[in-house]
Amino acid sequence: MTPDDARPVRVPDLKAMKRRGEKIVMLTAYDASMARLLDRAGVDVLLVGDSLGMVIMGCENTLPVTLEAMLHHVRAVRRGVRRALVVADMPFMSYQVSVAEAVRNAGRLIQEGGASAVKLEGGRPVLDVVRRLTEIGIPVMGHLGLVPQSVHQLGGFRPRARDEREAERLLEEARELEQAGAFALVLESIPAEVARSVTQALSIPTIGIGAGPHCDGQVLVSYDIFGLYEGPLPPFVKQYARLGELMVEAARAYAEDVRQGRFPPQEATA
Repeated sequence: MTPDDARPVRVPDLKAMKRRGEKIVMLTAYDASMARLLDRAGVDVLLVGDSLGMVIMGCENTLPVTLEAMLHHVRAVRRGVRRALVVADMPFMSYQVSVAEAVRNAGRLIQEGGASAVKLEGGRPVLDVVRRLTEIGIPVMGHLGLVPQSVHQLGGFRPRARDEREAERLLEEARELEQAGAFALVLESIPAEVARSVTQALSIPTIGIGAGPHCDGQVLVSYDIFGLYEGPLPPFVKQYARLGELMVEAARAYAEDVRQGRFPPQEATA
């Protein structure tokens, strides 16, 4: 669906898409210009991801991203969107201290930022948070598998659920997140068959990233697929363009024109 006047995507629409067997398209966005372009392309969900710590701020991981930084970028993305559902990541330590603090912070992302939903990482430790947020009307997207905010505990960005015990635990936590009220679930860097089992077990949609083809939808970091991020790419990323190289070439051409006096052009004389 690509028309500019298409009906906005709402949280219940994603579950309806799962029932109809329609794949959900999700990408990250961090500013109004990018959001506007991706919205025009018909992307269903725009995630204002804490991945901005790496692709926008130049950090090694997502941990330095603050709530204020997230609010800044969520506001910008919201201004560029007409159709897509805007989901905001809850950054590290914005929901782990207490349920009350999580409610306040999620409420700011909705009220001040303009997001339609929030996303948070983890299973059993965050069930009370998910339950309370959904009770007061804040939609929550879960995230299992590789959870980047736990990068130090995990020992790096490594695939998860590769043994039977861990796969069973992931499935159990997925069910518990659904019961707590999560409306969708991101599955990151897990085996395709594990993702298939989770997807079949849940009535809510799963969104895969490095989790194979059996999820109800897919998400990638936009800077990765467009060739705008110069860091190492995860092995599951498909690069659809090399816009970074085109931008470097354009900037070089501009610089050369300025240095040679070709830009701005000389005014025509009478």
